[in-house]
Amino acid sequence: MKRTLGTCYYPEHWPEDMWEVDAARMAALGLTWVRIGEFGWSVIEPAPGELQFDWLDRAIDTLGRHGLKVVLGTPTATPPRWMLDRHQDMLAVDAEGRARGFGSRRHYCFSHAGYFEESKRITRLLAERYGRNPHVAAWQTDNEYGCHDTILSYSDAARSAFQDWCAQRYQSTDALNRAWGNVFWSMIYDDFEQIGLPNLTVTEPNPAHVMAFRRFSSDQVVRFNRAQVDIIRAHSDAPIAHNYMGRVTEFDHYKVGADLDIATWDSYPLGFLEDRVGRPVEDQRAYARQGDPDFQAFHHDLYRAVGKNGRWWVMEQQPGPVNWAPYNPAPLPGMVRLWTWEAFAHGAEAVCYFRWRQAAMAQEQMHAGLLRPDSVEAPGFGEAQQVAAELTATPEVAPAQAPVGLIFDYEAEWMWAIQPHAKGASYFALVFDTYRALRRVGLDVDILPPQPEALAGYKLILAPGLMHLPDALLTALLASDAQVLLGPRTAARDADFRIPLPLPPALPGLPVTVSRVESLRPDMPEPLRGGGAAQMYLEDLETTADPVLETNSGVPVAVGAEAMIYLGGWLDDTAMDRLTRVLCARADLETFDLPEGVRTRTTAAERFWFNHSSQERQVGRITLPPAGVLRVPLV
Repeated sequence: MKRTLGTCYYPEHWPEDMWEVDAARMAALGLTWVRIGEFGWSVIEPAPGELQFDWLDRAIDTLGRHGLKVVLGTPTATPPRWMLDRHQDMLAVDAEGRARGFGSRRHYCFSHAGYFEESKRITRLLAERYGRNPHVAAWQTDNEYGCHDTILSYSDAARSAFQDWCAQRYQSTDALNRAWGNVFWSMIYDDFEQIGLPNLTVTEPNPAHVMAFRRFSSDQVVRFNRAQVDIIRAHSDAPIAHNYMGRVTEFDHYKVGADLDIATWDSYPLGFLEDRVGRPVEDQRAYARQGDPDFQAFHHDLYRAVGKNGRWWVMEQQPGPVNWAPYNPAPLPGMVRLWTWEAFAHGAEAVCYFRWRQAAMAQEQMHAGLLRPDSVEAPGFGEAQQVAAELTATPEVAPAQAPVGLIFDYEAEWMWAIQPHAKGASYFALVFDTYRALRRVGLDVDILPPQPEALAGYKLILAPGLMHLPDALLTALLASDAQVLLGPRTAARDADFRIPLPLPPALPGLPVTVSRVESLRPDMPEPLRGGGAAQMYLEDLETTADPVLETNSGVPVAVGAEAMIYLGGWLDDTAMDRLTRVLCARADLETFDLPEGVRTRTTAAERFWFNHSSQERQVGRITLPPAGVLRVPLV
């Protein structure tokens, strides 16, 4: 499939006499895709039942006449103000019991029956009108599920739907009480209608109750999305996507993605750097104009796993300073080009820049576009133009399976969030630290869902932090031909948050039992013999297996037997680098000593080198300038 570029456009924001000029400039730039419509409900339907599609008809026709392909978004992320008059209880409620107000976006509760039907209605109207339009070549459902902390709702509608969900899952309150351990603190229920939501409790709620609520909340997103997909499919053969976000983990993206054709995500390397990446201040300063060297790549690989048959795009690519981060510097010259090529190196079919023209009004006035508000080219325009020219001489998307698989499980993320045991401990951070270590030695990595069928063909599989390890997944890991890393907290809980017996990790062929766990203060790491330290989280291991890493006093932290290693702690970068090289040696994988900020990625047709640093870097005979990209065709 050909690599393509696109942009996000809002014709309703600009006088109609600008549309023709904009479309001509987009085509001349070399763009293929234009996403429109995802925030346009109040213009499409300014009053209940008063439909005004004429402007959208003309916008789609204008773009199509210039050879551009339209991605049409369903506008359900921004219900109009009149919708709240019709459904006054449709707003989500936060954990403190406060309704989320109108005046921004994503102001709805997934569980509200009335709004659910309204969402289906507007989706049906769009699908009926544009499902066979030759210029509408793809669809997007809603916009950024989970952005602004909008998955978990504590509304009356959510409580009622959660009670029904519990009744379906457990069938009886006796079964629910046993599963949740409600005999503890006298929490026994006699009727499903007694079950509330796990907020505003005197102290922490039952973790099993919270876990059930997290599963329910994720299922509500799947249900909401599926309803739109089913309607669109009845009227259109065009592929359907959703644009996910970076480090938004409150719902299971794999389950949402199973109903879609393409996974897309919104990549903001500088916007995410300070409040989502989780790196020290010195790293934030070093990469303030480039973004973290691994955060975007991690999500590229994640959404390749979420997309059906590996199909994925970047729906929104940062082209300049954004408006919403703690600090909003301009990208280092060359970084917009680097971010684009990095996405293509990880298998993206399309990269779309957000947005075409900087908004002159409202909340995103300070968010740069490819054009300034006066339509003069912004710096990102030239870099997009350079990529468009370079694409004419490059092969099509040519994915190749990586030698390394890294499992990422949304349920494990919820379990760690419910019971972190240490301030700042998160499953995402643990997996991301593991991913970073693999990338530092030049390895290509596939993110894998926690499904047995996903494990075939890898030399090395890493599954850190899987608090619940289903039997089928464990069996597949044991049967694989790969070297396997598990831990910490592997199989520490069953599906209903009980400590299982025998005690975890209970791995066949690897004699190790976690007898005790502790969390470590940030200023009290446990040094390891040979360099590095365990930090944050550490397990006492009862074992007769061979030590792979141990403390200075000889206490095992990682142990191994044959093709499996169990890691009983959270390692700092030095220790993680040591363990990574051990794993690679056991799996017969070649590693590289990459300079700071340099990363590499190989497709079936080419090898890429990227310099994320602000300094020139040397890799063998290769010299990479700051923000440098080198593509080497494979012979």
